[in-house]
Amino acid sequence: MKHIQLIILIALSFKLSAQTNDSIFIRSIYNEALSNGQSYEDLRHLCKDVGARLSGSAEAQMAVEWSERTMQKYGFDKVYLQEIKVPHWERGTKESGWIRTKKEGLIKVHMLALGGSIGTEGIMEGDIVEFKHLDELKKAKRSQVEGKIVFINQPMDQQQINTFKAYGGCYAIRGNGAVEGAKLGAKAVIIRSIGMPIDQHPHTGSMHYEDSIERIPAAAISTEDAEKLSQLLKNGKAEFVMEMDCRVYPDATSYNVIAELTGENANEIITFGGHLDSWDTGEGAHDDGAGVVHCLEALRILNVLKYKPKNTLRVVFFMNEENGNMGGKSYATWSKEKGEKQIAALESDRGGFAPRGFNCDGSNDFVSLIQTFAPQFKQYDLHEFEKGYGGVDITPLKEAFPGIPLFGFVPDSQRYFDFHHAPSDVFESVNKRELELGCAAIASMVYLLDKNL
Repeated sequence: MKHIQLIILIALSFKLSAQTNDSIFIRSIYNEALSNGQSYEDLRHLCKDVGARLSGSAEAQMAVEWSERTMQKYGFDKVYLQEIKVPHWERGTKESGWIRTKKEGLIKVHMLALGGSIGTEGIMEGDIVEFKHLDELKKAKRSQVEGKIVFINQPMDQQQINTFKAYGGCYAIRGNGAVEGAKLGAKAVIIRSIGMPIDQHPHTGSMHYEDSIERIPAAAISTEDAEKLSQLLKNGKAEFVMEMDCRVYPDATSYNVIAELTGENANEIITFGGHLDSWDTGEGAHDDGAGVVHCLEALRILNVLKYKPKNTLRVVFFMNEENGNMGGKSYATWSKEKGEKQIAALESDRGGFAPRGFNCDGSNDFVSLIQTFAPQFKQYDLHEFEKGYGGVDITPLKEAFPGIPLFGFVPDSQRYFDFHHAPSDVFESVNKRELELGCAAIASMVYLLDKNL
């Protein structure tokens, strides 16, 4: 019995020692991020020297060049490009939109074409018919809609505490609005921007067409303009006048940008990253400049601290998450064809706000694993370690590598939809300390996953 008790005490001693060592190392990660961090200046360069980075654009190509050069500067074991094909859509000449009423005359609105929309082929105008919810449009009679411009005025649910749940509740007005309107003979569709505040910033984002349904133009107006338009419609008829010059071009060649610290088990990979592309408004600072910089800085910190990984740690800057996800899909296929073993993946694509924790898209065993990490993060104000979503870019790995756990970085969500896909998503909207804390949280999580998987 004494022999068994001694073994238990020795085991507990080793466990406590390991936890103490982890705590010390994680503290060093945070110290490096907060005292010597490079993330904020890297994000400044990406936003200001490159700018918005829509797939197929010159800016997207310059972002690839900037990323490769910056990774090489940090002295990682490997830096290379993975060639992919991506969609190429351009909005062309700046969109113009007006409300027209007999009483008020012309009222200029803040408008953006939705990503993938066709143009108007000159000025388009028509009577407006308003629907408060996409389901209302689906139930409408053709006589209500035919020949008119549909206005879908469905707001985000302000009562949702997690704003991503509110976004999920009305994403379909952007993704499917043009299809549903065209089924009933609409000339065009305009939607209320999917954003939380009432302001003048229109929010773009991807939409889709169906081959069997006529393609009609689709745009978003600002929430402030949506409120104004709805009020005008209560007082009588209104027309909408719009011009958009959107074009779809043949697929373009682009690249995922990759950096590695080679592990003892070189063919066993922990992938983490974000998407390098962004919509062509603003500067793509939160979506997803912050995400790629989070992961770049995490790898830099581990390298500076001379961490020797058990598995290969691979940062991927994915191209084309916004309107096709060809970066994520191509990466999963490429990795499988190479015969690699992907053992975990992590994504940062929810903005550069204060860290709150990590979600796990995986089995209950993996959820339980990250919950054992929670005590290490308590002093850093991280508390969310539960089942949830990983990310768009890493989701294709689930099919290529069945059973792989996916982890999603969870920052505070309250301000994200102030900036999402809007002209206001610029470098100045990112807080330096919050960004650095996110980098440290991701570096710490990657470190713990590497040690425990």
